[in-house]
Amino acid sequence: MNKTYLSYLLAASVALLCHTQVKAQDSTRSSYHLFKPMPKSLERKEMETDRPNVTETPHTVDAGHFQYETDMFRHQRENTEESKQRRWLYNQANLKLGLLKNTALQVIVQSYNKESVTDLATGQKQTGSGFGDLIVRVKQCLYGNYNGNFSIALLPYVKIPTNRYSDHQKYEEGLLVPMLIKLPHDWKIGLQVEGSYLRDDDQPARHIEALQSVVISHVLFKKLEVFGESFYTFNFKEHKMNNFLDAALEYEITRDVKVDAGLNYGLQKTVQKEYFVGLAFRY
Repeated sequence: MNKTYLSYLLAASVALLCHTQVKAQDSTRSSYHLFKPMPKSLERKEMETDRPNVTETPHTVDAGHFQYETDMFRHQRENTEESKQRRWLYNQANLKLGLLKNTALQVIVQSYNKESVTDLATGQKQTGSGFGDLIVRVKQCLYGNYNGNFSIALLPYVKIPTNRYSDHQKYEEGLLVPMLIKLPHDWKIGLQVEGSYLRDDDQPARHIEALQSVVISHVLFKKLEVFGESFYTFNFKEHKMNNFLDAALEYEITRDVKVDAGLNYGLQKTVQKEYFVGLAFRY
C-alpha cells in the first residue's frame, strides 16, 4: 500500500467521519418544519439577517418561525447625462418564513414608493407614488446552515411588477449564491455571486446582469456589528461595469431585534447612491 493510497484513504475517512458527525448533530433539527416549529432550545443564538448589505446570509430562518426585515426608509438618487432620478422607499419589507430545516420562503413587499425623474434638457419633471413591486424568493442552504465555519446557499427569485405608478411593467428574475466564512474573534467574510435578467431603464426590453460582492464584518462591544463591503455589477447588453463601496452599522437591541443604518455608494458619477435605516426582528 503506497503513501498516496494511504493519504486518499485517510482523507476519505476524515470526510466520512465529519459527514457522519454533522448528520448526527443535524438530526435533532431535521424533524421540524412549518407546522412543527423548532423549539427555542434549538434556535440560532444569533439572529441572521439578509441585511444591511448587498451580500446576503446563506443561513435560513429556523423551521416554523417568522422573521421580519425592512428598510424603514431608503433614499436612492441617480444622475445621468439625460436625467436626474430620485426615489424614496418606505417599509420595503422582507417577510421570511422557515419551511424546513434548510429551506425558507421570502416575500419582499415594497409598501410605499415615491419617485421623480427630471429631464435635464427640458426641465420637465415626472412623479409617481404608491404600492411597489413584489419579489418572491426561496432560500435553500446547501451546506453549513447550523454547523461549521463555512456555509453556502441558493436563492432564486422572481420580481412581479405590481406597481401602477411606473411605465416599467416587466418581470425580473435571477439567482443569488451567498456564502459565509466565519473567522476567529467575531470576524466574518461574506461572498456573493448573482445572475439576473432585468428590465432596461430606457426601453421596454431586458438584459442579463451579473453581480459579485465581498463584505467583511466585525462585532464590537458584543452588540454592534460593523460592515465594509465592495461589489460590482456588469451589464452584458451594454458591456458596462459599475462599482460600489458600502458601509453599515447593525446594533442588537435584544436577541431577537436589530436596527441598522448605512449607505451604498456608486463610485461612477452616474451610478446610484443609496442611504437607508432598517429594522429586523424574529418570532
